[in-house]
Amino acid sequence: MIDWIDESHAMALVGCAGGLLLGLAARLGRFCTLGAIEDVIYGGSWMRARMWGVALGGAIVLTFAADALGLADPLRSIYLAGPWSPAAVILGGLLFGYGMAIAGNCGFGALARLGGGDLRSFVIVLVMGLSAFAVMSGPFAHLRVALFPGATGGGPQGIAHALAAATGLAPAWPGIAIGLAILGAALWDRTFLRQGTALAAGAAVAFAIATAWIGTSWIAANGFAATPVVSHTFAAPLGGTMLWLMTASGTSLNFGVGSVAGVLFGAFAGSLLRGHFRWEACEDPRELRRQIGGAVLMGVGAVLAIGCSVGQGLSAASVLAFSAPLAILSILAGAAIGLRQLITGFQTG
Repeated sequence: MIDWIDESHAMALVGCAGGLLLGLAARLGRFCTLGAIEDVIYGGSWMRARMWGVALGGAIVLTFAADALGLADPLRSIYLAGPWSPAAVILGGLLFGYGMAIAGNCGFGALARLGGGDLRSFVIVLVMGLSAFAVMSGPFAHLRVALFPGATGGGPQGIAHALAAATGLAPAWPGIAIGLAILGAALWDRTFLRQGTALAAGAAVAFAIATAWIGTSWIAANGFAATPVVSHTFAAPLGGTMLWLMTASGTSLNFGVGSVAGVLFGAFAGSLLRGHFRWEACEDPRELRRQIGGAVLMGVGAVLAIGCSVGQGLSAASVLAFSAPLAILSILAGAAIGLRQLITGFQTG
């Protein structure tokens, strides 16, 4: 592939291919992090949470199996190789989760809804991308670095690699074992096993996350230009996509732009297949205010946490980064607080 196109276009194609699967999973399988949380807390249904567990467990198994076969190099990912601040991850996760609940969608969910014609989600996408860039490399970047310097480093920042160092095993073995345990817990329900669409959606998400690691690892190993080893996330790539659309003649395509485009195309195709495509707009100023505020919090939170509900919740978790459990728990807590505010208004008694 590198013989035909350059590294930047190859990265974008890998991102687009996985994004297509993610968009289809969202529209056809109703894969949604916020929806899964709301279903568990207020609906008493674990189906979408189990779907999320299939995606997570499957992504871990596939990623570490690829690592064992020499097809992926997770150690080159930012989640295992880069310094990180536990305080920033916790605060960022709380902000992201709360903003997700207030806005009614995460960045990935907003893209999926936008692909189905929901113009309200366009506001979330724009504001979240802008706020993420403002904190990541814009006017608030210096403040972020001053408040949350990368404090943790010194060796691979991953659970499987720590277990490998303690046991003498290759990291792939504890990684696969943990992934299988999560996958088994998600599948431990006969009713869920009969939900073919939900199972397929979870498997598609797992495949998208793992193949991103495989594809970008291959490009990094075989290309001439320096390219990062990455998987899907939807915070900074939203801003990066807007930047590329405005400056394409002077900037290169990358994985994130391809991933964003893929989700939009996949969601559009999925909404047409289900007959759910329709144009929608916001008619309530209060709803628009919540969406803008939630999008700002998600953009800021995702940068602090080094990922969103997909970036940390699936991509970082698929390589068993130390930061992933902290981020996931913080996002869950923030979302629970935001949902309670929306639904009950913090009423007591």
